[in-house]
Amino acid sequence: MKAIRRFTVRPVLPDPLRPLSDLARNLRWSWHAETRDLFQSADPEAWAAAGGDPVRLLGRVRPARLAELAGDRRFLRRLTAVADDLDDYLTGERWYQTQADGLPAAIAYFSPEFGITAALPQYSGGLGILAGDHLKAASDLGVPLIGVGLLYRHGYFRQTLSRDGWQQEHYPVLDPNELPLTQLKEPDGTPAHVRLALPGGKELRARIWLAQVGRVPLLLLDSDVEENDLVERGVTDRLYGGGSEHRLLQEMLLGIGGVRAVRTYCRLTGHPVPEVFHTNEGHAGFLGLERIAELCAGGLDFDAALEAVRAGTVFTTHTPVPAGIDRFDRDLVGRHFGPDAELPGIDVRRVLELGRETYPGGEPNLFNMAVMGLRLAQRANGVSLLHGQVSREMFAGLWPGFDAEEVPITSVTNGVHAPTWVAPEVLRMATRQVGAQRAEDALSVGGSERWDSVEDIPDQDIWELRRTLRERLVLEVRERLRTSWRQRGAGDAELGWIDGVLDPDVLTIGFARRVPSYKRLTLMLRDRDRLTELLLHPDRPVQIVVAGKAHPADDGGKRLVQELVRFADDPRVRHRIVFLPDYGMAMAQRLYPGCDVWLNNPLRPLEACGTSGMKAALNGCLNLSVLDGWWDEWFQPDFGWAIPTADGAGTDPDHRDDVEAAALYDLLEQRITPRFYERGRAGLPDRWIQMVRRTLSLLGPKVLAGRMVREYVDRLYAPAARAHRALTPDTARDLAGWKARVRAAWPGVSVDHVETTATTPTAELGATVGLRVRVALGELTPEDVEVQAVSGRVDEQDRITDATVVPLKPAGTADLEGRVLYEGPLSLDRTGPYGYTIRILPAHPLLASPAELGLMTIPSEEVVEGAGVVLR
Repeated sequence: MKAIRRFTVRPVLPDPLRPLSDLARNLRWSWHAETRDLFQSADPEAWAAAGGDPVRLLGRVRPARLAELAGDRRFLRRLTAVADDLDDYLTGERWYQTQADGLPAAIAYFSPEFGITAALPQYSGGLGILAGDHLKAASDLGVPLIGVGLLYRHGYFRQTLSRDGWQQEHYPVLDPNELPLTQLKEPDGTPAHVRLALPGGKELRARIWLAQVGRVPLLLLDSDVEENDLVERGVTDRLYGGGSEHRLLQEMLLGIGGVRAVRTYCRLTGHPVPEVFHTNEGHAGFLGLERIAELCAGGLDFDAALEAVRAGTVFTTHTPVPAGIDRFDRDLVGRHFGPDAELPGIDVRRVLELGRETYPGGEPNLFNMAVMGLRLAQRANGVSLLHGQVSREMFAGLWPGFDAEEVPITSVTNGVHAPTWVAPEVLRMATRQVGAQRAEDALSVGGSERWDSVEDIPDQDIWELRRTLRERLVLEVRERLRTSWRQRGAGDAELGWIDGVLDPDVLTIGFARRVPSYKRLTLMLRDRDRLTELLLHPDRPVQIVVAGKAHPADDGGKRLVQELVRFADDPRVRHRIVFLPDYGMAMAQRLYPGCDVWLNNPLRPLEACGTSGMKAALNGCLNLSVLDGWWDEWFQPDFGWAIPTADGAGTDPDHRDDVEAAALYDLLEQRITPRFYERGRAGLPDRWIQMVRRTLSLLGPKVLAGRMVREYVDRLYAPAARAHRALTPDTARDLAGWKARVRAAWPGVSVDHVETTATTPTAELGATVGLRVRVALGELTPEDVEVQAVSGRVDEQDRITDATVVPLKPAGTADLEGRVLYEGPLSLDRTGPYGYTIRILPAHPLLASPAELGLMTIPSEEVVEGAGVVLR
């Protein structure tokens, strides 16, 4: 029989056990081994049944067992020690508190998904896991972050397989009262709400749930409240579900409602008000509009408010292709803003202009969330060096006239939160080697370029650890495979073969990720005979563990899953290759450590970063990857292999897959399997173990989320805070007025004459050429602009590469026609074809980049002809 109503019955803990409740409600337990061990010891069977979730565990432990623990002095001593450790973690000084003054008092970090722990399933893939790792690393470093997201009642889908291998989706209902969450309440005990106005006089209300991620509060908005109509209740039903209007409402609630939730949280708790707002991908971009509306309500006009908001905003793009960006119909967006809907004080035309695709090839009738994110943020970044380059090229049209390398999008390469992803066995080895505190600091704070102590670990210990992790994965795979086959309809009598699946002494390759086409799940199947030979090699076999989810609406991705599953179902190879459904954090934490090689073969350059290989590396797993994302940046033959790419512009996609698959097979046959199976004098694979050492010592410190968050603080958050403080209301008005004046006057700016002291078309290395440039500034003054000489080596089309920029100085005042003479030296510091040009840019001390206004003036063709532009 089915219940007609559901309650959550909370246990009443005896007084000595009350600290267990605080420990369970702070998600630090998800990356703190001592806390998890304490909960497990309370009731090992209940812990396993609760899936390692302390909140669910406390609801399962029998009262008699609680009474027994309340009188267990040894358990109480452990409880006191763990509770004291948490208190010290939450209140003590950490890295951020030891830095120089001037850092932001608080940073609000907005993301559509957060992967903190499997016990709070609010993520779909890499974006959410990255956001969760960002929060956890910020907590470890003491960075005063406030996370903001949505609470999805169905989370992302759970995946099973049909008998014929087709992906099936299930959406279990999540009860917030059974999750590690508390509801934010007003002083009178009523739930705190945020409200959004909808067209037609309707309203969207949302409650605010709080997840405590160590030191970092995470606010999650939930629209499933009784005051909403049925449609509005479903706004936060599932992650990345529904049609355009549903997604638009989700993103309005995340951005606009999220800012209101932050204001409410700070009002109720006294938390410092954020000076910096970080938009993690375009989904949360509307947060800038809400902050503009706040300032307009305080007396600023739109343009001044826009400048003030931009100064304190950071935007991170994770998307290497335009198709991955949310774009909405302009009319749909227009209906949801203005006098009859949300933000009535802002002209709808100004809202729509922020998301307009003004670059060549842009769609005039679409509203682009990433474009809005870039226009509302003074600082923007991609998530690896290569992705930063791809992003600059992708969005270069927003800064016409500038070369892609000058587009103001930098990069901060992602990292992963080592305490979450490093296997307990690896952590114990590190603790034995350097001590508990040094091991914790090395994994969380980072800061060292290498972990030299790895060199002192005996080869035998490393190899035994790798086998232990591989064996643990083999047992996990068999258990999950048995569960999957039962879900597919198989009886126990059919499943005896599973006991022989995988071998703890065989080279193990892992491949697990989302399944869009560009990640090429089935590239390994390109030549099935050759793959089969690798799997069944009599002396050097390999075994492969594969996992991944296709988007529910992506039938092409589902076909790829089915193709892989059907191959893995073949009785000839099913003991050597497996597909595990329902890939998530819990599976990943076993999968990464247990693999010897982590495979990644996307279409370059479509992988923005690809952090799964980082998590594998922290456990001594070697990477085998296309040079894309982070691997393009940090690959060395010392600790992995690069799959050659056939990415020429004219390459046929099928041919490209054939070439790159063949290269993958060659690497496995000729370099990887021989190295794994060869043995030295002590019977150990010496060269393989040395690669594991190099992975840990050289790569380990780089891939840390602690390194990533420190870079965000130093390079983005601190400058954004300084800019935010500089933009007082009066200063913001002045800057907005200056920009308007410069834009209006810019058509009158020109380069009228260029001359050089060079008398011949050749010159010697190290020589200096004098430049004299006459410019017309129209209604502007020399204080409004910078005149620059841009020089460097030139190609066959006289395009300057690897440019050097030198500002020229005015030589006197304007003449009667308003023209100003500029002078400066041009140093010829490179041999070969060399050239220069002149350009004029707007200049103001509060601009974060010379390209910020997207304005530039260069010499006309007539001026160029007499300037001696190229020296050969």
